[in-house]
Amino acid sequence: MKLTKFYSKKMTKKILKIGIASKEEIHQRMIDIASGKYKVKAGDPKIWFTSMSSLAQVLSDENRTLLNMIKNMEPSSISELASLSGRKQSNLSRTLKTMSSYGLVKMEPCQRALKPIVQADSFQIFAY
Repeated sequence: MKLTKFYSKKMTKKILKIGIASKEEIHQRMIDIASGKYKVKAGDPKIWFTSMSSLAQVLSDENRTLLNMIKNMEPSSISELASLSGRKQSNLSRTLKTMSSYGLVKMEPCQRALKPIVQADSFQIFAY
């Protein structure tokens, strides 16, 4: 039974919905949600960027390759990921911190290290 849960969890494809709107629009949305004027729907974006260029920086080709590497190789630490990717650990830590702040990667404590875990298999982008 545990194996079934493991495999079904691995096979489940998670799509992360990303919204792009101006800072003012995002702020107004938050106010409308807090005041009850707007009810968040299941299909609404969970992550917001203020421009396509800021999204492009976070999801650059290099960073998408890194996300695929984390997903497929499942490194147990940032130092192991640095070794696998050939990137410097300090730069990698900074990149992972940014990705984590947007909810793209979760940093899970594992023994005395942090294990990066990808939070989505693909992305869906909504521009407002």
